[in-house]
Amino acid sequence: MIVELAAGANGTTLGRDDLARLYDRPRTGSVPEGADSGAAQPWIRVNFVSSLDGSATGSDGVSGSLSSPSDRQVFDTLRCLTDAVLVAAGTVRAEGYVGPLVDAAQQDWRRAHGRTRHPGFLIVSRRLDIDPATLEASPVRPVIVTTRSAPPEAVRRLEGLATIARCGNDDVDVAEMRAWMGEHGYRDVLCEGGPSLLGALVAADGLDELCLTLASELVGGDGPRIAHGTAATRDMSLARVLRGDTGDLHLRYLRAR
Repeated sequence: MIVELAAGANGTTLGRDDLARLYDRPRTGSVPEGADSGAAQPWIRVNFVSSLDGSATGSDGVSGSLSSPSDRQVFDTLRCLTDAVLVAAGTVRAEGYVGPLVDAAQQDWRRAHGRTRHPGFLIVSRRLDIDPATLEASPVRPVIVTTRSAPPEAVRRLEGLATIARCGNDDVDVAEMRAWMGEHGYRDVLCEGGPSLLGALVAADGLDELCLTLASELVGGDGPRIAHGTAATRDMSLARVLRGDTGDLHLRYLRAR
């Protein structure tokens, strides 16, 4: 169960339609500084969970163990609202991304609200060390976002199973990736990690929204932060606070403009 914590909120339990309304993308669009104002730009939101002491993974080394029923509610709603899920190859391997990203009920909701039955599946990888079975199990043709210097043999091995998008020379270039997504009709993009990909988005000022579940537990250990990489400061504005019945907080931050 999720309730809203906000001025005037009455504590009413929120269902999928309520959450979809609360997490709907602002209609202002997203055009990074220096970008062509006439170009279609995707709205990139990221969704992460963190422990109270700042770990992006539970004691077992994966983020899924930090999740709760209310976190899953938000997670499922965000997948209903997106044109594509964007995720790094390491997270695909660690978190077991195999098969459809939405279940039958989510598919029906998406169709009823004018979206394709399944969201796109975009995997970011420089080395292309992706299990072909992951690609084969997807109900939509996956996209692999890689570099122009990607290993040619790996490209040949995977290009029959996925669309290859080359964005950047030696590292994936966030601006090029955003432009590619916009050109291919992805307007709402949900990034699900991992920390290096979020760090790259932050460094390139390519992030529009952060949805963060603060799990009501301490983990200890040396788990990763939700973002790491080149240091950069990006101001965010708190737009929403929701509370799950186990004490988790679901925080929605929008890029300050």
